[in-house]
Amino acid sequence: MNLVVNGDAESGAGGTADPVAEVRGWQVAQGAPALIAYSLGGGYPTASDPGPARRGSRFFSGGNSARTALVQDISLPRTGPTGRRAVDAGRVRYTLSAWLGGYAGQEDGARLSVEFRDAQGTPVALSVLGPVGAADRQGRTGLLERTAEAAVPPTARSARLLLVFTRSGGGTSNDGYADALSLSLTLDADGGHR
Repeated sequence: MNLVVNGDAESGAGGTADPVAEVRGWQVAQGAPALIAYSLGGGYPTASDPGPARRGSRFFSGGNSARTALVQDISLPRTGPTGRRAVDAGRVRYTLSAWLGGYAGQEDGARLSVEFRDAQGTPVALSVLGPVGAADRQGRTGLLERTAEAAVPPTARSARLLLVFTRSGGGTSNDGYADALSLSLTLDADGGHR
């Protein structure tokens, strides 16, 4: 089960390249993101460019800010198969995945990180995906999948997602792109021994 709220940019205002003031499920910590429709064209990724096989109608971009940052805090389950008892026993694994990309030969990019925190809010682990550079995309506009998987650290009670878009070159558009963001937990069947 994906714990990320609106990880696909489908909810709320958007659909154009114009920045939005709010993004459902996320706190806009810096800059002003845009939720762009794949049908917009004009050089933005389309449904035929590299990207998620099952993409919705929109994706995240950095809007027109040099640096745009979105934050989402997620409480980990208290009970159940991936609840606190299993986490503290080292038996829960997480998978963080995202489709990240950019425009043509430009180095504007997007990065997604998850920071696990204990009950006091102290960071206990960090995992970072991206950015995906122009060389990774072979100079094409589009998004590529990046994933990370590891054990949820014992004592973790929450996860903070940070989605950052960075404009590296000229122009006014921040052409870092992201879509299909996911954080899921699974019970490690072999009891955490690897």
